[in-house]
Amino acid sequence: MSNTQEYQQELQKVQDKDFTHNWVSSSAFLFYLQIACIVAFVLGGCYMLSTKRYSKIDVPVQESSQYTPKYK
Repeated sequence: MSNTQEYQQELQKVQDKDFTHNWVSSSAFLFYLQIACIVAFVLGGCYMLSTKRYSKIDVPVQESSQYTPKYK
């Protein structure tokens, strides 16, 4: 009888430490992981926008289609 009792105690210890059996610690871990991913995504996006700014490109446009058209 004591052998099965020891086994149950050891099994309970393992399940308490296991990620899938303890929903309180697993939900907190997943919440903080989600927050960290969102922060990393936002900071990465801000970094990319600051390093690769939109530069003005000179595109040839017909004179008749400009804001102030010039006709021949």
